[in-house]
This record gives sequence, structure tokens and C-alpha cells, in this order.
Amino acid sequence: MKTPDPIRLATRRSPLALIQAEAVKQKLLLAFPTLHVEIIAMNTSGDANVNRSLADIGGKGLFTKELEIGLQEGRLDIAVHSLKDMETFLPRNLCIAAVLEREDERDALIAPVEKTIMGLKRYAKVGTSSVRRAAQLKMMRPDITIIPLRGNVNTRLKKLENEDLDAIMLAYAGLKRLGLTSKATEILDKRDFIPSVGQGIIAVECLETNDTMRQMLAQINHEPTFMAALTERSMLATLDGSCRTPIAGNAVYDRGFIQLEGLIAKTDGSFYTKTLRAGQASEAEAIGREVGEYLLATGGDSCLKDV
Repeated sequence: MKTPDPIRLATRRSPLALIQAEAVKQKLLLAFPTLHVEIIAMNTSGDANVNRSLADIGGKGLFTKELEIGLQEGRLDIAVHSLKDMETFLPRNLCIAAVLEREDERDALIAPVEKTIMGLKRYAKVGTSSVRRAAQLKMMRPDITIIPLRGNVNTRLKKLENEDLDAIMLAYAGLKRLGLTSKATEILDKRDFIPSVGQGIIAVECLETNDTMRQMLAQINHEPTFMAALTERSMLATLDGSCRTPIAGNAVYDRGFIQLEGLIAKTDGSFYTKTLRAGQASEAEAIGREVGEYLLATGGDSCLKDV
């Protein structure tokens, strides 16, 4: 098959995004040693508007918009994203053609003084940009004050040092990829603090009609992670939630079976519903739909209306 030369791989400019893009490049070179892959770092709308919440400026798709337009216009061949930053429903003619093996999907607390969520002082100020994290924090500690916090990982760490914050929350996967795991003072059990859909997964997107790229990317796809992602995103599609709604979902693939735990909550943590379902991996999308439908039927619809 004839391949582009070079393959134009797009990514955001953040240090973490560049590390993730390099990981995809190395996987491609391992599978196809003669390839020439050019990493193209781009600014996105989400990166340019760090002083306002994502919900107020258009949602998490702002981290992928410019890259996806480049794919649709033929200026780029593939785009590398954090899967959790991708919209529930992808733009026209685009698909997720591969994912890399999932990194640790748990959430991490960074609290230099009090170390743990339950050890934080009363009315502690915790910085996070995630309504999911905020809601689950409130479920554990209703007294905690949530402080909106955006920016890349290093920016958030600096804000913890320089601003009046007691703690911040980040994805542990990002800390691992950046070599900053020593910053974490508590790593949350994912059964008690359910991760975001797609957390810890690097996704590679391309045109649905680009058969050459799809065939190449199939060679680096990690099938167990892909099945977990498919299950989680099926739940998310059933809920049809936005970045304003606290939704969590974590699927685990094990020897042909998939287990999915899902949660939806009110933004203040005053109400939530969650469930756990399991079945054969061949039923991944159906399991995701079943979890989503259960959450809606047990009060999730009120959480969607709460935003």
C-alpha cells in the first residue's frame, strides 16, 4: 500500500500532548521502520482560552477542533488526542482508528500539607476543571470548596504553589507520562472515585475514507483498550451528556469479558446513581448502552437537567 511521505501527525502543543504524539510515532516506526513521521504541533481553541470553563466556551471538543478540521481538509493524515478530550459524537467522516495501551486511569490528589481527601482541613480549597471530579469530591467531602482550575499540568502545579489552594486533582496518567508521579499525595481507588470516560487512553483519529491510514493504524491498535473505550463511549452516547454533566465510566477488559462501572451525578454531589455491568466483549456497545439506560432510569435524567 502507498503511504504518505511524510505522515503528518497532528497534536496539541502542550508538553503532555507532545509526549503522547511521540509515543504514537514510535509505535508506528516499530511497526513500519521505513516510515517518515512528522509531528505537527498546533494551538487549539481550548488551549487559547484558559481563563474560562470549557462548558462556557464550547466544550472539550475545543481541544480537538483545529486538528479535526486539518484532517477533513486533507492537510493532516492523523491526529493524536487524549481520548477523554474527544467529543462523544465525532465530526463527519472521522473515526478513532487506533488506541494505545491504557495508562493508569486513576485520579490523583496533590495536597502538599494534608496529603489525602479525607485529611484535608474543613472547607479546603481544591482546584479542578472537571465537573466529574468536583461532584465526586463533594460526595466524599461536602464542605470542600471547588476552585476552577485550567491549563496544562505544569501550569496547574504552579498555581497550587502560588495561589491560595490546598490541593489540586489531576489524571495520574498525565503525571506518569511527564515523570511527575512524586507530586501525587493520594491515588484514588477507581471503585470509590470513578475515572472519566477514556481517561488514560491515547487515541489516534483519521478520515474514515483513508483506508491506507486505517490499515496502518490497525497494526498499532491495542485491542483490549479499544474494547474498553468502545464500552465507555457507548455509555456516554446513551447518556448524551455534555461537559457540564458529571459523568464517570470505567471499563475493564479481561480474557474476552468486559466490566463497566458508570456514574452520573448532580454538579454539587447531592445526588448520584451508579451501576456495574459485565458481559462478553463482543457485547461491548450493548453493555455500555445498558449502563447508560440504567443511569437514566434511576435519576440520571435529573442530573442532565441540573446543568
